[in-house]
Amino acid sequence: MPLTVVTGFLGAGKTTLLNRLIKDPALAETAVIINEFGEIGLDHLLVEQIDDNLVLLQSGCLCCTMRGDLVGALEKLLRDLDNGRARFRRVVIETTGLADPAPVLQTTMAHPYLVLRFRLDGVVTLVDAVNGLSTLDEHMESVKQAAVADRIVLTKTDLLDTPARRAAADVLRMRLAKLNPAAPVLDAAAGEASPARLLDCGLYNPQSKTPDVRRWLATEAYAQAERHPHDHSHDVSRHDDRIRAFSLVSEAAIPAASFELFLELVRAMHGPNLLRFKGVVRLAETPDAPLVVHGVQHILHPPTRLPHWPDGDHSTRLVFITRDIEERTIRELFAAFLNQAAPDRPDRAALTNNPLMPFGGIDR
Repeated sequence: MPLTVVTGFLGAGKTTLLNRLIKDPALAETAVIINEFGEIGLDHLLVEQIDDNLVLLQSGCLCCTMRGDLVGALEKLLRDLDNGRARFRRVVIETTGLADPAPVLQTTMAHPYLVLRFRLDGVVTLVDAVNGLSTLDEHMESVKQAAVADRIVLTKTDLLDTPARRAAADVLRMRLAKLNPAAPVLDAAAGEASPARLLDCGLYNPQSKTPDVRRWLATEAYAQAERHPHDHSHDVSRHDDRIRAFSLVSEAAIPAASFELFLELVRAMHGPNLLRFKGVVRLAETPDAPLVVHGVQHILHPPTRLPHWPDGDHSTRLVFITRDIEERTIRELFAAFLNQAAPDRPDRAALTNNPLMPFGGIDR
């Protein structure tokens, strides 16, 4: 069942967006989980109280108030679904404005029961066009919220009523593009934040089973931002200097054991600073059936194998969004594994001579 996470800093407009989205037929039979029922302002929409924590909205959506444990809220929804007390086919979780989204993503991707019932469909992050620059400067949570997004929704663009505000919004867009080049920025006031553009944006499209690799791996957009950096002299110590987005591409098929060991090393060495990674992998054992991988920090979502490649490009493509990790660190480690001599045994010379490997290499 698809699960979407909606996040964004305080005042970004999450409530307004959700109030509008749940009225759309595309979100019929949707369960919405929020931290406190009063925060979302849905009281005027309530038509039926199912129990203390679950209500039915006019749209046909359910709303579950989360007063603590996210796992408990999701498990309760599933029990109600299985027992016929509730009916839904999609879940939307709204985080609090001050939330680090990583724990929410980890919960949905690592819990042994929830991972059997849900797949992370995507992360939608709202950014205030008026206050976004200062929020990014002052609050690391907002930087992480933007960095892990599959879609960024720019709100309050209708309030850009002065040349100074419009100029600041242009700088904000460039900053978001460099912070997360794979996430399209949608203008809420222009009607771009529609269900069609916000749903089915994460692991793969359930209709076509095709990963959105072109958007995930917007290498040219990122390279262009690197070639033409904007002068951020207004705040040279801005938080997102610590966050980088980069991608790894390889035409060569990778032995499954080698790729698994590569991921294990990256997660063991840098887990807390791996804000997000995802991509498609060409394995030596099944070169015609790519593997879709998707992770947050040290948590890896169960990989999905596609029956065929989504386009004519059969190369491995991985995108990493990291904090306080030099791109070279992961890039050279990946290159070392590409030079392995056999599927079941890393090339000792390549790994032992790699200064980035812990203790000078791996003894297998």
